[in-house]
Amino acid sequence: MYFDTHTHVNFSAFKDDADATIKRALDNDTWMINVGTQIDTSKSAVDLAQKYPQGVFAAIGLHPVHTYQQMLDEEESHFQSRAEEFNEDQYTVLLDSKQVVAIGECGLDYFRIPEASNKEQVISKQKTAFIAQINFAKKHNLALIVHCRDAYEDVLKVLKENYDGGRCVIHSFTDTWDTAKKFLDLGFYIALNGILIFDKTGKLAEVVEKTPFDKLLIETDAPYLTPPPYRGKRNEPAYVRYVAAKIAEIRKMDLEEVGERTFENACRLFKINPVRGNSS
Repeated sequence: MYFDTHTHVNFSAFKDDADATIKRALDNDTWMINVGTQIDTSKSAVDLAQKYPQGVFAAIGLHPVHTYQQMLDEEESHFQSRAEEFNEDQYTVLLDSKQVVAIGECGLDYFRIPEASNKEQVISKQKTAFIAQINFAKKHNLALIVHCRDAYEDVLKVLKENYDGGRCVIHSFTDTWDTAKKFLDLGFYIALNGILIFDKTGKLAEVVEKTPFDKLLIETDAPYLTPPPYRGKRNEPAYVRYVAAKIAEIRKMDLEEVGERTFENACRLFKINPVRGNSS
C-alpha cells in the first residue's frame, strides 16, 4: 500500500478525469489526501472525498500565495491568485465531512512575493493566515499541512511559538538535514516528493538517510513535480510509488516495506483507521 499525503486532484488540471485518476490510484493500492489551497479548492477536495467509501481524504486551507492577488507564471503554475482571508466560518462548514483529516496547505512562501509589492505587508498577511489556521487546527484537533518556500526560519519560529508538539507535516521539504532536524525535534513529520528524485545536491538523500523512518511521508504534489519516467506530463497520485522507490534505493530497503511503513505513518499522523478508511 502507498499513501500520497499531498495531491491536488481537486485542481482544474483534473477537471475532465478526476474520478478516472482516483480510480487508477486506488487500483494501484494508493490512497490520497487532496489538499485545498483556498475555499473553492478546499470545497472541491471535500466533494471528491465524499464520493469514495475508502482511500480518499481531504485537507482544507488557505495557501500563502492566495492571501494576496498576483499572476503566477512558472514552469508548473499559471494562475491568478486572489486576496483571500482565512474565514473560519466558511471552513468550519466543510468540517461536517468526516473525510477532512487536516488543515492546509498553509504556511509561508517568500519565493513568490510580487516584486512591486510591499514585502513586509505581504509577509504579515501570510503570517496572519498561517497562525489563524494553526489555531483552527488546534481547535478542531486536526493535523496541519505546512507549505514552506524560502521561509524555513520563519516557519520554524511560527510553529515553535504556536504549535509546538502539534500534529504537523512539512510538505515538499527541500532544505538540509540540519533544518529537517529542527522540525523533527518538535515532533513533526517530513514529506518528500519528486524533488527527491531530481535533487543532484545530495542534501535530500541525507534527509532520507537520517530522518527516523516513523517520521517520513511520501507525496506527489500532483499535478506538479512529475517524476521520471513521466517527466513532462501531468503528475498523479499513482506515481507516488516512484518517490517510495527512491527512498528504498537510498535506505537500501524493499520497496514494499517503504510503502507499507509510510502508509502507516500517514494513518498515524492523520488519525485514519486503515480498516474502515475513515478518520477516527
